[in-house]
Amino acid sequence: MISPGAVLSKSAPLLACIGLLCAWQAASLMLNTDSFPTAWESLRAVPAILTDKESLVNIGASLRRMVIGFGLAVLFAIPLGLMMGRVKAVASFFNPLLMVIYPVPKAALMPIIMLWLGVGDVSKTLVIFLGVSLPIIYHSFQGSKAVEEKMLWSAAAMGMSAPLRMWRVVLPAALPEILTGCRTGLVLALITMVTSEMIARQSGAGNILFNALDMAQYDTTFAMIMIIGAMGITLDAAFEKIRGRLVRWSKPQHDLPLSFS
Repeated sequence: MISPGAVLSKSAPLLACIGLLCAWQAASLMLNTDSFPTAWESLRAVPAILTDKESLVNIGASLRRMVIGFGLAVLFAIPLGLMMGRVKAVASFFNPLLMVIYPVPKAALMPIIMLWLGVGDVSKTLVIFLGVSLPIIYHSFQGSKAVEEKMLWSAAAMGMSAPLRMWRVVLPAALPEILTGCRTGLVLALITMVTSEMIARQSGAGNILFNALDMAQYDTTFAMIMIIGAMGITLDAAFEKIRGRLVRWSKPQHDLPLSFS
């Protein structure tokens, strides 16, 4: 028998969304302005976007950039973070660089990158890559640093080389922390993707959003915001299921503030 607490826990996200929509509806009716459509008007605009071929092509382009940027960040950031956690010279070299880069909003780099690489997919993918890499490096670094030395000594006593110890001991032990960083990075990938498309407006979900805003199609603007939010929730939920399967033996991990100190 399912307890009421479990039912409430599973239905909490849905109830929160319904509550937000009700508050939105009430606030829109109270303000009564064209620039703030009701939740119902925005919801009615969602099917029009999702059934429009051009809009789907734009959303697909956004997801493609996001997947490529996220994938490249994972391939780069995890090995670097693991090395930083185990090799002091690597940490000493990269820590100052990362501390300088971290406070800079990645979207602020977009105009400079556009000057170098143009306004196409490459520049937007690079901004996503930069935005995603930092949390993954940080969590990989923390996970690698937390590995018990006894485990590494035992592996060395068994004849494992340093690269093999990194692969067979450090990576599995740090995996829960690494996946926490990847989950954070996935959300940042979505945020950075939309922001970059707002600045370099050729195609993508951000392009749809701002074109609608320019043409005073406010219901479409808010509908696009809802679609982007739904994309984020779906991707996060899917990743959490994958994470749960990969590290079901681990305690739940919580996101930590990004710091390299």
